[in-house]
Amino acid sequence: MHKAGFVNIVGNPNVGKSTLMNQLVGERISIATFKAQTTRHRIMGIVNTDDMQIVFSDTPGVLKPNYKLQESMLAFSESALADADVLLYVTDVVENPEKNMDFLEKVQKMQIPVILLINKIDSLAESGERKEVRGQRNPNSALSAIVERWHGLLPNAEILPISAKNKFGVDILLKRIKELLPESPAYFDKEQLTDKPARFFVSEIIREKILLYYDKEVPYSVEVVVESFKETAKSIHIRAIIYVERDSQKGIIIGHQGVALKKVGAESRKSLERFFGKSIYLETYVKVDKDWRSSQKELNNFGYNPE
Repeated sequence: MHKAGFVNIVGNPNVGKSTLMNQLVGERISIATFKAQTTRHRIMGIVNTDDMQIVFSDTPGVLKPNYKLQESMLAFSESALADADVLLYVTDVVENPEKNMDFLEKVQKMQIPVILLINKIDSLAESGERKEVRGQRNPNSALSAIVERWHGLLPNAEILPISAKNKFGVDILLKRIKELLPESPAYFDKEQLTDKPARFFVSEIIREKILLYYDKEVPYSVEVVVESFKETAKSIHIRAIIYVERDSQKGIIIGHQGVALKKVGAESRKSLERFFGKSIYLETYVKVDKDWRSSQKELNNFGYNPE
């Protein structure tokens, strides 16, 4: 008997979906930063054993779209509701459960197993410890109240408190997923880790550094395209273009005398060498593609086509 299935991870921005994905897969597949809306695509991570294949999907955070890029991101999230064998709906201990009710109502109607994950419970424990020091009542009941509220919204869902960052509850979750998977042959080759090509992860790693090192709207106006990827036995030569929407953003990305761009390149190269296990030679350039986030043609060129 062999089990296989699609386990799709959905939820609002910044609740820890990508961190959870990386813990479940055991590899660093998705961008995980402190900033919201870092995941733009639907990214698959594949876990294989002799008698099982779990195809996890990380998706962009659910939001009300303000421009075409966000419309594409929402479409990736909604597509995850259509082909899941098991759905993981991720929230955390501070999120308003009624945020984005339109999406939640679609989850309510699903006939497949839904596991609601209340993430970041470590922060709840830390808060309780601080209150104990001040002589106040330990708020152990806070988690119970959160569980009760979510049970009212998703009565058919299994609810599991976790801390993806600290791996608390992740093994229990993985065991439950294995129990819920249907019998099926593998969907992908057993040696395959993800559905994305190497170039995709180069783009994501560079974009992650930009998210970390720049403020305000600039990181969200950036798209990274790998123009050249030449691999040998010991090294990889990469040429990447960083696209922005404005000339002013180009100046910010490059920085005075190119210092900012050099930092992004150096930090990206270190991460790429860890990811690929080879020496990396990285060239980065910055170009302006005016209002690319609102152009369907440009979005299609950049791969934002959920169909």
